[in-house]
Amino acid sequence: AAALAAMPEQWRFYLAPTRAATFRNWPFTEGCACTPERMAEAGFVHCPSENGPDVAQCFFCFKELEGWEPDDDPLEEHKKHSAGCAFLSLQKVPTDLTLQEFLKLDKERMKNAIVRK
Repeated sequence: AAALAAMPEQWRFYLAPTRAATFRNWPFTEGCACTPERMAEAGFVHCPSENGPDVAQCFFCFKELEGWEPDDDPLEEHKKHSAGCAFLSLQKVPTDLTLQEFLKLDKERMKNAIVRK
């Protein structure tokens, strides 16, 4: 827990439990393909708005998707709408990356953030 507290906030989103924790009041839970856990595994964070209670955004490529259906597969939807997302092509879980691999990956995430603005 201390290591997590020392980690820059944006890096915490590399951890699936941190992403899953954003899915408060998510409309799809049990018996659905797009549960908070599966959404988080696919790289999404929940960022609802007044008009879009089911808006989810990839923390890495920043692609926003809404209009989720209970049987939507988060990973497949992510691939369909943002095939070039480097997070999707990771061969390891982020915690298994070397520091060099992680920093190179995070540089890509930061480039995506700059392009979004």
